[in-house]
Amino acid sequence: MTYTADKPPLAEPVESLRARIPGWGVDLDPTDRPSNPKLDFRGDRTGAHWDFPERQPEKWPRERSIEHKFLTPVFGTACPPRGLSGAIRKLAYARYSEGRAAHWLLLLGADRVDAVEHHVASLLSLHPDNPITETGVRAELNHHGLSSRLGQRRADLVHQALDPVVVAGPWIGAFRLARTGARALARTAGRS
Repeated sequence: MTYTADKPPLAEPVESLRARIPGWGVDLDPTDRPSNPKLDFRGDRTGAHWDFPERQPEKWPRERSIEHKFLTPVFGTACPPRGLSGAIRKLAYARYSEGRAAHWLLLLGADRVDAVEHHVASLLSLHPDNPITETGVRAELNHHGLSSRLGQRRADLVHQALDPVVVAGPWIGAFRLARTGARALARTAGRS
């Protein structure tokens, strides 16, 4: 069983494995293995006071891979899934195996959706994000940004022309969307 000191049973007998797979079992004899003392399990030497670790309490339903019978004994709780991004993450774990690209693409998409959710929440709060100070633009001007790039043979020089587009693009898009929405509301209010 996983997470215990017990060795899992073999799927088929040793003799059939030896007959089917050339070289199988050459290290079965512990004296032939150079790492033998390290592999020798002695409970008194490890300091472990348990056979199976205590399970961490699950305060909300956690995402769990469909390959596993249950959650690991210890898991992260810093960022519980919430909103649309949480629903996408739950879908990725509930439907797709970790060996499928769809699982990881859904998780990447959920991260992007989470970023958008946080940007929208920031815009709606009383303290919105400040793109000038939080993206490093001020450091570019004050801490030798240009001289650190020129003549240094840096690998990131190729994409530096796109950096302003990537950083400022979403803010410009959000501003245009807000302006279009405000104009639509003004037209609607003017007609009534």
